[in-house]
Amino acid sequence: MLDMFATPETTLPVIFALLMGASILVYVILDGFDLGVGVLMPFATDIEKDRMIASIGPFWDANETWLVLAIGLLLVAFPAAHGLILTTLYLPVAVMLFGLILRGVAFEFRGKTATERGKRQWNTAFVTGSLMASLSQGYMLGLYIMGLESTPATIAFACLAALCLTAAYAFIGATWLLMKTEDVLQLKSIAWAKVGLVGIVLGFVGISAATPMVSDRIFDKWFSLPEFAFLLPLPLLSTLLIVGLWLSLRHLPDAEDRWCWVPFGMACVLFMLGFFGMAYSFYPYVVPERMTVYEAASAPESLAIILAGVCVVLPVIIAYSALAFTIFRGKATDLSYE
Repeated sequence: MLDMFATPETTLPVIFALLMGASILVYVILDGFDLGVGVLMPFATDIEKDRMIASIGPFWDANETWLVLAIGLLLVAFPAAHGLILTTLYLPVAVMLFGLILRGVAFEFRGKTATERGKRQWNTAFVTGSLMASLSQGYMLGLYIMGLESTPATIAFACLAALCLTAAYAFIGATWLLMKTEDVLQLKSIAWAKVGLVGIVLGFVGISAATPMVSDRIFDKWFSLPEFAFLLPLPLLSTLLIVGLWLSLRHLPDAEDRWCWVPFGMACVLFMLGFFGMAYSFYPYVVPERMTVYEAASAPESLAIILAGVCVVLPVIIAYSALAFTIFRGKATDLSYE
């Protein structure tokens, strides 16, 4: 284990893999909830849609910064892997980017249109962009797990992963709305979260069953001894969290709404556990079974310079994200574009 930190050639690729993984995890959680809010908008009234948009307004564009950071780290730290992954996933990446652009445009223009019809059209564009981004990310995840192989079976699994990740985003979006809203919309959010939790379970079961089948190496990492005993708490904790989420959703909202944050907090921990399981499965490969982080990494001298820049940029991103969540804590208020 200590050998990976013996020289810059082995230490720096691991550091950048950790930074990239952390950026992806934070993005999935933070942009996941505002994508989920967009996915849920068709089930709300026009007035509720304004409150839903208001709940993510101060955060959504900053949340996407983590995606830029993750892709940027992949490009500069692992250029060979960046070329291989984005070449294989060119079409879903293009769909995702178009969806994110459409969301941004719709968010701004829905508040500038003078007619209710125009507002409804921009709402539809916002929902469409949210679905495009969510489904394409899920598809890319499924194909990545399958080793970036394009066969009928892997494409079918990628389509299933697309639906499950979209349901997961809708779930964490519903828990965010539960925390940020009140009255009828909060009750609707609880109902949405219960449905989304089913998608979480299906996604966890599907990925947990498929990942060990990708290669004998991954299978042995999970099911050989003593690794199996050490890793057993991971699925057990995930199961307990899912049960806890279901029970908490059944008993919310409470009289004083003091525990409305619990489902969102538990959802974040559940996402983390799922991510840690995947990271353990695929390490040291950045491209499953094709290219390790060491093979794909840039020269140590380049990585050292890039790391100095990351040490400046990353605290700034963390600081302004923390500031936004601190200033706009509490329940969402009426939407204003002024």
